[in-house]
Amino acid sequence: MTFREHMAQMAVRALADFREEPVSGIYAVTFRIDSVDQDPRFPYLAIGYNTDAEVARLLAAPSPPESWDARWNYAYFPPSGLEGIRICGHHRQYDPVGAELHRREARTQGLWYEDGDELTDAERDARDERLDEGFHGLCVDLARQLHSGGEIAARLGRPVPVILYDMFQPDEMFALTRAANPAELVVEFLSQDPEGQVPR
Repeated sequence: MTFREHMAQMAVRALADFREEPVSGIYAVTFRIDSVDQDPRFPYLAIGYNTDAEVARLLAAPSPPESWDARWNYAYFPPSGLEGIRICGHHRQYDPVGAELHRREARTQGLWYEDGDELTDAERDARDERLDEGFHGLCVDLARQLHSGGEIAARLGRPVPVILYDMFQPDEMFALTRAANPAELVVEFLSQDPEGQVPR
């Protein structure tokens, strides 16, 4: 099994783990892209969701956030959307299989290194960048696959957007989410995109 195949399986399992009842209250799947100790060698994905009920709760508070923020800004997401329901990737505690697959493939690609390896800062940075870009691209592909394969619609009763975000690279949120979803699902989300809604 490849790391990509493993991640696809874990994403489908995460959808099955969504606990909200009824699931019709879920309006977005959330992909929080992260890494252990902010080390690009150990990337992982926390898959979760957010609900209309959570947005209504925020907007009913004495000092509510702006409507768009309540719905789409990860700073306001509940644990189900921020921490996720399932973690997959290179995380030895939560996904030891994924960790081993990722390490093996990174080594095959010539990108893996150990802390004691004799690499220049430039060589290390170049490998980190490729590892980071590769994982972000994989997460976009996973979201597309969940749409094209019908898993999201089957689980939730309708298509909903997948919101991708990396809290350490917040400017990429709009580009990642735009690339991962059918355009009609992310019109509201992209309304706050500083780059506008022009398709790439």
